[in-house]
Amino acid sequence: MLIGVPKEIKPDEYRVALTPAGAEMLSQDGHNVVMERGAGLGSGFTDDFYAEAGVGLLDTAEEVWAQADMIMKVKEPIHQELPHMRDGQVILTYFHFAADESLTRACLEAGVVAIAYETVKLPNGELPLLTPMSEVAGRMAVQEGAKYLEKPQGGLGVLLGGVPGVLPGKVLILGGGVVGTNAAKMAAGLGSRVHIMDINLERLRYLDDVMPANVQVLFSTRYAIRKQVQDADLIIGAVLIPGAKAPRLINREDLALMRPGTVIVDVAVDQGGCVETIRPTTHQDPVYLVDEVMHYGVANMPGGVPRTSTLALTNSTLPYALALAEKGWEQACLLDSALKAGVNMVHGQVTCQGVADAFGMECHDVNDLLMGSAQV
Repeated sequence: MLIGVPKEIKPDEYRVALTPAGAEMLSQDGHNVVMERGAGLGSGFTDDFYAEAGVGLLDTAEEVWAQADMIMKVKEPIHQELPHMRDGQVILTYFHFAADESLTRACLEAGVVAIAYETVKLPNGELPLLTPMSEVAGRMAVQEGAKYLEKPQGGLGVLLGGVPGVLPGKVLILGGGVVGTNAAKMAAGLGSRVHIMDINLERLRYLDDVMPANVQVLFSTRYAIRKQVQDADLIIGAVLIPGAKAPRLINREDLALMRPGTVIVDVAVDQGGCVETIRPTTHQDPVYLVDEVMHYGVANMPGGVPRTSTLALTNSTLPYALALAEKGWEQACLLDSALKAGVNMVHGQVTCQGVADAFGMECHDVNDLLMGSAQV
């Protein structure tokens, strides 16, 4: 198979979908890899590293898209890239379709086979390709939130760790999954008072067992959230329904309960966000105020630490990329239920229920499409 890796062009996105080590493994497995020149520079990988790994370097993204049977990316295709997609081309990336109807319809019209990192799901419910970036985003949420709590940045002027004789800052985390757990670890390590809210009692029991004493777990209800936001210094949105829009947990009217200068970091923004007033922002212009509450809505937070993020991402995605390249997407998905769960659309048909529900579309059973391909 010929695998193509274009340079990421979303604003402030410095990650790359494949490290030189990953490219070398694909090449040694008998596959051809082509990349746009300079694609790895943001992550610290120069073209000569890729050339030594057997990669063919091309001058333009158009050439990469035109030649590749499978495109590997980090972020979803944006408007400049949409015309390059073609029928039957496999695209492996973070799509987050449920938060973007125009992207969904463009990919359906192009007829691509869209495999979304964020919905690849193991039998135990784990999301192996989302986990590494969720770990990064959860840890960064505290780092960024702490910065914007500083008074010159428009925040409350609170030091999360406090000092002797002064209460530490309070961090409220909505969601006890991978993002929430990693955010709690960071906030607790700083010495903050941390409250994690979730609707899964078993998860709360687990977190109560493993977290340090300055982390409290609370069952999440609308009433409880409204109570907790009143004295929170930093609120982190960390909820996820794989493939679907994030549930709204904080409404516009809830902002009136918060103190001016409170900071919200909504990590779920790339799935529509769990805060009504959140909207996607960039690393260059990350924050804005609504009712005197600071909102941080960067949709590609791990892109700010691309060296760490690219290495972590490739560690997880490479085994799936190797399987797709060796077997073809149909056979690879028939043999791996986790990879099959990542298929969001095939030849103009939606195969992910969360995406279909978001836009009132029909959801087709991917098994029917795979069996049809197998019979052919």
